[in-house]
Amino acid sequence: QVQLVESEGGLVQAGGSLRLSCAASGSTFTANDMGWYRQAPGNQRELVATITRRGRTNYADSVKGRFTISRDNVKNTVYLQMNSLKPEDKAVYYCALKAIPLGTWVENTYWGQGTQVTVSS
Repeated sequence: QVQLVESEGGLVQAGGSLRLSCAASGSTFTANDMGWYRQAPGNQRELVATITRRGRTNYADSVKGRFTISRDNVKNTVYLQMNSLKPEDKAVYYCALKAIPLGTWVENTYWGQGTQVTVSS
C-alpha cells in the first residue's frame, strides 16, 4: 500500500503565500507523475499542477505565474508553493501520485487526504 500524507493547509489573507507538501510512503514503488488538485464547494475536483519524475511541469491557467510545483524524488515528496493567493483559490487541496508498486506492472493513482486552504479577502 502507498500512503500520501499532506501538510496542513491554513488561512491566509489575499496576496499571501502558503506552501503545501505531500510525502508518499509505504510499500516499495516507482513514483511517476505527482500533482496537486483542488475542489471548492459545489465544484468538481480540478487540476492545479503536475510534475513528471524528470521535473516537467504543467499548470492550470488560473495559477500560472503564482503557484510553483516541485518534487524531491529521494523523499518521494511533492510541494506546492502558492503565492499571491486569491479568495478564489479557497478549496480543499489534494495531492496525487501515479506509482507502480514493486512486483506489478500496473500504474495506480493514489490520493492524499486533502487539506483545506482558505483565503480571506
